[in-house]
Formats: sequence, C-alpha cells, structure tokens
Amino acid sequence: MSKRVLVAALHHESNSFNPIIADEKDFSIAKGEEIFQRLRPNDSLSGIVYTLLGMGWDVVPLLSARAVPNGEVSSRLYTELKTDLLSRAKDAQDQAPVDALVLSLHGSMRVENLGEAEGDMLKALRELFPQIPILCSLDMHATMTKDMHQLANGYVGYKCAPHIDCSETGAHAARMAIEALEHGAQPYSAWCSIPMVIAGEKSETTTEPMVTLIAELRKTEKKHGIMAASFLMGFPWANHSGHGVSAYVVSDGNPELAQAEAKRLADLFWSYRHEFVFHTETHGNIKAIDRCFEEVNAGNTPVYLSDSGDNPTAGSSGDVTGLLVDLMNHPKTTDCPIPPLFGGIYDPPAVQHCMNHIGERISLEFGALFDTKNNQRLSCDVEVLATVKKWGDFEADMALIRVQNVDVVLVSKHIGYIDPEMFRVLGANPAERDVVVCKLGYLTDPQRKVAQKSIMALSSGSTNEALETLPYEEINRPIYPLDQEMEFKAQVVQVQ
Repeated sequence: MSKRVLVAALHHESNSFNPIIADEKDFSIAKGEEIFQRLRPNDSLSGIVYTLLGMGWDVVPLLSARAVPNGEVSSRLYTELKTDLLSRAKDAQDQAPVDALVLSLHGSMRVENLGEAEGDMLKALRELFPQIPILCSLDMHATMTKDMHQLANGYVGYKCAPHIDCSETGAHAARMAIEALEHGAQPYSAWCSIPMVIAGEKSETTTEPMVTLIAELRKTEKKHGIMAASFLMGFPWANHSGHGVSAYVVSDGNPELAQAEAKRLADLFWSYRHEFVFHTETHGNIKAIDRCFEEVNAGNTPVYLSDSGDNPTAGSSGDVTGLLVDLMNHPKTTDCPIPPLFGGIYDPPAVQHCMNHIGERISLEFGALFDTKNNQRLSCDVEVLATVKKWGDFEADMALIRVQNVDVVLVSKHIGYIDPEMFRVLGANPAERDVVVCKLGYLTDPQRKVAQKSIMALSSGSTNEALETLPYEEINRPIYPLDQEMEFKAQVVQVQ
C-alpha cells in the first residue's frame, strides 16, 4: 500500500565568530513542488526524494532552504521559513493522512536570539505529528542536542569529508522510513556525547584516524538489528554550550544494542584523540607563500593555497584580506610571469562598481566590509579584467581584478570557492595558473582534481584553525584539546 511522506530540507552551518547575520539574500529557497525542479546530484534531499519515489509513494515536498555556512541566521527569516513549512505541513495533514516525515537537516544551524534551529523546528513538527516516524539525514558536522535526540526517531550523518556521500545519506534516511512503514521496524536511537572539538581539516575521511573510524561505522551498520551508525563531528566555530562530537546509533527496537554500540564507538573515537592532526602541509602565511613558490620552481603547478582562517564553507565572512596582502607584498609575486589567482573577497559594492568599468584601471576599495576586527580594508588601483552576472545556484555577480600582479575574484554573495568553474567563467582557468589561492580548508573534490600540490595557510578569520586560541565563553569544560589532561568514559545521554 502506498504511503504518504512529507519531505523538507534545512541546511545552514552557523559560525558565531562571524559578525554577518545571514538572511534571505544568502539562502536558496524552494517551496512546494518547486523542490522537484531543483533536485541535483550529491544532495541529501535528492537522495530522500528519489528513494521514496522509487517505492511508488506519495512524496509531499514542503520547503527547502540552504545557504553557504555563515554567521547566525536572522530571527526574522527563520520565523518566516518555520511558519511557511508548518503551514504547508498542516495543509498536507488536512488533505490526507501523513505516514512519516523524512528531513534533510544540517544539524548546526543557529538563529540569533534563539539558539539551535533544528530542535526548535522539530518541536513544532512533533506537536503536529506526535505519533508518526520522523527520520533525518545530517551533515557530518552536525551538533547533536537533547531536543534533536528526543524529537526524531533516528538520524544518519554523512560519512565522507569532503562530503561526497550526501545523496547516499539521504537515501539511507529514507530507507529507515521504509523499514518502519513497510516492515514494522521501530527505530531506537542512542547517543553518546564526546567532549572534543575538532577542526574539519584534521578529520578528512581519506586520512587516519577517520579512515579507521568510518570503517568501524560501516561494520557496525552491517550488524543485525542496527539501522544506522554515525560520528557527528560537531561544529567548532560556534560559541555555545552544546559543543562536542557524538556517537549516534539507531537500532531496530533494541535499546540495549543501540546503547552498547554507541558507547563502544564513543570510547573508540576518544582513544584516537591524539591522532587528529593536519594532513595537508600547513604553515603560517609567509612560510606557506614561500613554499608555494618553491613548488612552482619545481614544476608542481598549479599549487593550491588554502586561506583556511577565512573559509566561507565553514562559515567565515569571506572578506578577510590578510593572506591577500601578504601575497601582494611578497617579493616573488611581482616577478611572476603568470599572476597568482586569488579566490576571493566578498564585497557587493566593490563588485557593482567594477561592473561599469570592464577593461579599465580604477581606484577601488574592497575587503573588510563585514569582519572589521583585525582586518584591513584595501584601497588600490586595479584593472578590471572581467565580470559575470548571476553565476551559480546563489546567482552571484563576480568581478576579476588585477592588483599588484595578483588576479582577485570579487563576489557579491557569500558563496564558497568549491568549484573551479567560478574561475573559468571569468576567463581565469586555474589549471593554467601557477598559484591558486582559495578560501577553503581542505580542498573540495573539484578543486582537488585541478591541484597538483596543496598547502594550507593558518590565516586569520572566523575559521581560525588554532581552536585553542578562540574566545569560547559558553563552551562546557573540560573539553579536548582545550583541556589536555582530562579523562572520559562514554555514557549514554539520557533524555527525560
């Protein structure tokens, strides 16, 4: 018998060290049937939808809202999104019985003056649907909370970083709903909180210890009675008390099994705590630039340099100029036969000014428009090389300028530098450059395919990789590595 399932997506990673308040200009929002027109590869909501449609079920799309990680989300926007989603859910409920909800969530979205978004949204949905299963996919960098744990029947997180398994994870969440509705499975979740904060650049899943830890998750999921097992890494650049890694296990109606496996996985993860290190060659700004030019001389081009402290895909502002200034002033830069390519700086007014001056030399101010702390706004004579209007999913205007023999991408939207195509559309093919700077930490898969060598700069910004130096005020202590000499033994989190 066909089932009727509601689906929705809410994706944002909120960096509380970033002063930007994200609003509708930062989000890609689809409502109702429009969602079906925006399904795409490597997307958890797409994995959910295609899996449920494959069962011949009635899939009712509510709302999809996603943004590049940024500062906290506007309270006004979140309230509008929540109201719209709940209204559509009520309408669906009034039209015919609803059998389940399957949601694609990030898990580290925070709202100004509210706190966690996912728990708040789930509470409202659970009031509407007190009995039916709610199953969810999560980003690997989700931060589990008591409300999230209590209000949904089960979660499964990505197992790859970079996140190349989003569709598969959405499909996994959908399969848990199928097991519940078709075969009578009763998802039971157990959660162990692990007092650790880890930068994503130390936990790529192509390197140890994550290779071993993810392999253990997959072995666990093959055990009889286990529906899902996840390590949720948390999000380190947020200043709140819910910090930490989580071991999360979903069993089919077997609390003892879920709890035992969650505790075992949590203790295993803790045992590897000293092995989380940077695997990319990493230096301070000047040494990192020096190394880039050494690799250029050795013929290993293009060399990619990550501006890790100002990584928009981890929620930094994207307008910090520190590494750019160091590159512009480096003695090797002036003599480069091929100007280094720098991606980029978020500055809407600067982009719009460039739009009217293609091919001209102009005076331009750019950078430090949002993050003004320890950040330098630049005033330079530049040459406007190219412009593009409304590129990509977030429809960003872009400009390419040359300043002191560095080609700099300016963007009008807070976007991530995840795809080399954003350089190519401006006439700057990164494969033909010697040095390419990206505001990233670890390289995304598309950028990694271009890079012949990758180096990471420990630059400044809201995604400072030296977590021990961050001004955490609300974080629960003790927590590793802020507190090196601490003990931990896994315990299942109990929710009333």
